[in-house]
Amino acid sequence: MSRSVYLTAMGPASGKSIVALGVVEHLSRRVSRLGFFRPIVQSVPDNDTELIRVRYQLDDDQVAHAFTADELRSLVSGTREIVDAGIAHALAEFKALEARCDVVVIEGTDFTGPSSPLEFDFNARVARHLGAPVLAVINGYDHEVEHIVENVRVSEESLDGQGDTVLALIVNRVFPEYLKAVNAAFADRPAGAPPVWALPEDDGLHYPTLAELGQALDAELLAGDGDDLNREVRRVKVAAMSVPNLLDHVEEGTVFIAPGDRPDVMVAAALTRHSGAIPSVAGIVLSGGLRLDQRVADLIGGLGDGGKPLPLLAVDADTFDTANAAAAVEGAITPANERKIEAALGLFEAHVDLGRLDQRVSLARSTVVTPLMFQYELIERAKAATARIVLPEGTDERILEAADRLVRRKVCDLTLLGPESSVRQRISELGLDLDEVSIVDPADSPWREDFAEAYRQLRAHKGVTTDQAHDALADESFFGTMMVQQGIVDGMVSGAAHTTAHTIRPALEIIRTSPDTSIVSSVFLMLLADRVLVYGDCAINPDPNAAQLADIAISSAATAQLFGIVPRVAMLSYSTGESGAGVDVDKVRAATERVRALRPDLMVEGPIQYDAAVDASVARTKLPDSEVAGQATVFIFPDLNTGNNTYKAVQRSAGAVAVGPVLQGLRRPVNDLSRGATVTDIVNTVAITAIQAAGDAV
Repeated sequence: MSRSVYLTAMGPASGKSIVALGVVEHLSRRVSRLGFFRPIVQSVPDNDTELIRVRYQLDDDQVAHAFTADELRSLVSGTREIVDAGIAHALAEFKALEARCDVVVIEGTDFTGPSSPLEFDFNARVARHLGAPVLAVINGYDHEVEHIVENVRVSEESLDGQGDTVLALIVNRVFPEYLKAVNAAFADRPAGAPPVWALPEDDGLHYPTLAELGQALDAELLAGDGDDLNREVRRVKVAAMSVPNLLDHVEEGTVFIAPGDRPDVMVAAALTRHSGAIPSVAGIVLSGGLRLDQRVADLIGGLGDGGKPLPLLAVDADTFDTANAAAAVEGAITPANERKIEAALGLFEAHVDLGRLDQRVSLARSTVVTPLMFQYELIERAKAATARIVLPEGTDERILEAADRLVRRKVCDLTLLGPESSVRQRISELGLDLDEVSIVDPADSPWREDFAEAYRQLRAHKGVTTDQAHDALADESFFGTMMVQQGIVDGMVSGAAHTTAHTIRPALEIIRTSPDTSIVSSVFLMLLADRVLVYGDCAINPDPNAAQLADIAISSAATAQLFGIVPRVAMLSYSTGESGAGVDVDKVRAATERVRALRPDLMVEGPIQYDAAVDASVARTKLPDSEVAGQATVFIFPDLNTGNNTYKAVQRSAGAVAVGPVLQGLRRPVNDLSRGATVTDIVNTVAITAIQAAGDAV
């Protein structure tokens, strides 16, 4: 059973960092402590190391390198004994890291700079000593199928000749039109031969961001939103024409280079941020050391109201030299660029057989479940669910950023609600790529009349008229909920800009509760350092009675099971067992007996105090014969006050990640977001909703 994987490029410009990211992402789902090692880095800090360290929250003792490129050049100029000592040092660094980790991903040379031949030879020698199985990356860019097949053959023979164990070969950056033929060429590999997978070229991964462009040009940021600097620069153009002609050349992601004495260009570019007719300009580089007149700068700054202001960068070089320098800038996948990370992972996961990779690596799955492991498992299962999710708040920036991540990872099909022109303009302002996402405007949708009639019938017993139903369906939450009810989508996520009541009320009126429950409730999935717990109800019901509390417990157990958590239910109180009495304790005791009567298959204990539910030593004293005490996974709080305060206390004090609230008890999934939800919160909630829609209990 291997405890390391050696990732090596078979030549320059292979896009190895895409593969490294995908491999680490996949392995991080299976082990609790992953290491990342590079025999040689170009400099410190090293982008690939920082990418992995930041993305996967690795401690400093989980990453290491042996030498920088400069140190290597000094090393190989010495005697053979010095070189051998260098190899011994690299092995010692690796072994120390391996001892601290469950598995180590080793990333080899970049083939850049004057030391490339030295790096290749040193990497090869270190790889042989490490004895790690090799995952080889071959550059397929601008190569036809026959050339790619030959490169794979030569690479495989070279690795075999060195005595390496080859896990797989990945041909990266294949032109999309050749992808099918390349896959066909390697479809019938001999039994036992390492698989060959092909990844298509994605231009977006090589576009620089505005921040990278500015750094390469040594530019000064004069104006603009910091977040907007992560926007992709797809075209760099010199603004030498008059404004009407210039507008004909605006494409999505365009950056104009113009001297600071062209205010007409600046104002026109700023206005594209507010126009639905012309793509949004990504930014402007002012050349020649000329700064924009302050009056024009104030005018452009004022145009930022209601949207992101236009980024302005300034350089001292002239327009010609700036244009040449800008054309040479290539983008990298950096820790701060979440969009590129998600796109790279989506590419890897779509074209690599992850099940086959598991078989080849043969790692034992960890019994520890870290927050990152759980969140990656959410994404993996959501992708398998192939669900359709509607997001009613279609102009909210966080919703759109989350939609962009979900699309790049191919997690689910999405529908955004809102006026199409407004949604499209907001997408353009943010520089997102959401062309494949459906946009539906409830105000003019052909479904609205049918939805209104269906709603009128559902609420006829409450006296709802046709006009009232028609008005209700103009609301995005009601419209989205009706899309779920009618089966057009499989679930809905809302609440980033609306109250919980605004999300839940349409669900209660239209979707209604499941036949086997009397109440809609919620849970938070509490991601602790080494386990996942379920807390309910911490968001919906202020003071449930005993029957409702029992329903909440049964629903929470089902939710736990849906997400791979063995439900051991603790009905919490300030008293354990028979030691206390009173109205509050009696309610919990009655709820516990009801759960046992309705679901004798569930492991449940109550009333029980929190310490007895989680601490084995306390459990041995208070409830020595309980199958729940000391190892509970589902915690049912007696009221909202207790539950809400406890989940927040654990979240803040223990550094837990709280995922939720996850609504339960509805016939079809609708989930509510906190109005302070982050983009990651929204992504997680959409993934949860997709899994609920599939209903595929582990």
